[in-house]
Amino acid sequence: MRRAALALSLCAALSTGACSGMNHTEQRVLSGAAIGAAVGTGIGALSGGLDMGTGALIGAGVGAAGGLVVDQVQKKK
Repeated sequence: MRRAALALSLCAALSTGACSGMNHTEQRVLSGAAIGAAVGTGIGALSGGLDMGTGALIGAGVGAAGGLVVDQVQKKK
C-alpha cells in the first residue's frame, strides 16, 4: 500500500512539469490538483478510515479549487 502511495505521489509531482503550453489559470488549476491528489493520497494511506483513491479524489478537487482561487487573487493584483 505504501508503494502505491509513493508511486502515485511521484506521478502527481512529475505531472506538474507538463504545464509549459498552458495559460496561467490552467497551470495553477492543474498544479493545485496534482499537489492536492498527492497530499490526499498520503492522507488516505495514513488514515484508518479513508482509502488512498478517495483521498486522492478529494485532494485533487480541493487542490484544483485552491489553484483557481489563487489565480483569481493574482489577477486582481
